[in-house]
Order: sequence, then C-alpha cells, then structure tokens
Amino acid sequence: MDRAKPLPTYLLQRYHGWKATSYAQNQSWYRKLATDGQHPRAMVISCCDSRVHVTSIFGAEQGEFFIHRNIANLVPPYLPDGEQHGTSAAVEYAVRVLNVAHLIVLGHSNCGGVQGCIDMCRGAAPELEAKDSFVGRWMDILRPKYDLVRDMADAADQQRELEKHAVTISLENLVTFPWVAKRIDDGTLTLHGMWTDIAEGGLEYYDPQEDGFKAV
Repeated sequence: MDRAKPLPTYLLQRYHGWKATSYAQNQSWYRKLATDGQHPRAMVISCCDSRVHVTSIFGAEQGEFFIHRNIANLVPPYLPDGEQHGTSAAVEYAVRVLNVAHLIVLGHSNCGGVQGCIDMCRGAAPELEAKDSFVGRWMDILRPKYDLVRDMADAADQQRELEKHAVTISLENLVTFPWVAKRIDDGTLTLHGMWTDIAEGGLEYYDPQEDGFKAV
C-alpha cells in the first residue's frame, strides 16, 4: 500500500508517553487482559463523533465495554441477506459470543448525521440522496422518524428530538434480531437508550413506560 504514511509526530509522541507511564504502571493488568480475553459487561453503540467519549462518560476501564461506533449511533433492522453488515455483525458478536448483559444505544447533541437526515428530508441535501452516498443511505434508517418532528418550528428542538428518535428506532430495530429478542425474554439481556448533551455534560435515559427521556 504505497499511499500509507507514517503516523504524525504528535501521535508518536503521545504513544511513547502512554507506553512509559500508563502502560508501564499497569503492565500486569494489560497482560491479564491479553491472556484472559475480553469479558465486557455491556455493549455500547455510539456515534463516530469525536466529541462523544464513551469511556470517560461512564468512567469505564479498559475491557469493560464492547464499543461499536457508526454515523448517528444507528442500528438497522435484522436483514440476513448474505451481504456485509458491520453494525449487525458487532451486535451479533456482543450478544452471541461475548454474552453481554447490557446493550446501550447512546445518542448525543449536535449530531451531524441527524442534521444530515433533516436536510435530506427537507430536500436541501441532494448529495445525500445520491445512490452512491453511504451516509445518505445509512441515514435512511432514521428517515421514517422525520415525520414526527417535521412540524417543529425551532430547529434546535427539532434536531434534538430526532437525535432521540435515532436512539429509540435503534432500540426498536435491535428487537428484530431473534437472538437479541430471545435473550431479552430470558432475562439475560437488557436494552438501554441514552442521550448526552455535549455542551452541558448532561445525560438522559429513555423511559419506555412514559416513552420519553429523563435526566439521570
């Protein structure tokens, strides 16, 4: 691969700093993780957004979370068509191989993917409508929920509500996976919907009894 280049200097410096401090001070722990394998308690599906720092939000240690990130933290419906499905594969591995006890979908404020879905639904993003737009076709998962926020006058409120619908539609789609549904029925797996406010550091959880989000 002749187009690959060495890492930027600042990343190399950070690596050497980590190796000399964090790794050196916890070397036995890292070796235990390597030899014993991973046994995470939970899977977290979050957005690719660089501002969402899952382990920091929950104070998680290495090996505690199985984390999958994608655009707008979406989960597609179960579709065993023999094609390539990255998010579905991650869910399958977490549930059927790692036997996680909790599956968390974490949405966030100011989500660019969700805003792209709004723009697309308004007809203001023709580039996302193109068949060769991976982002546009991925955001089609959320598109049916746009009708629920279409008439909201405030743009910020509209985006925030659709961000939360991105969480709930993912929870709905997770239940379409038969082995997820079975584990839920068996009482060995629980689903959780969360939404975090990047600016304020707030965290909300989805309450299915009231079909809404509440502050933690």
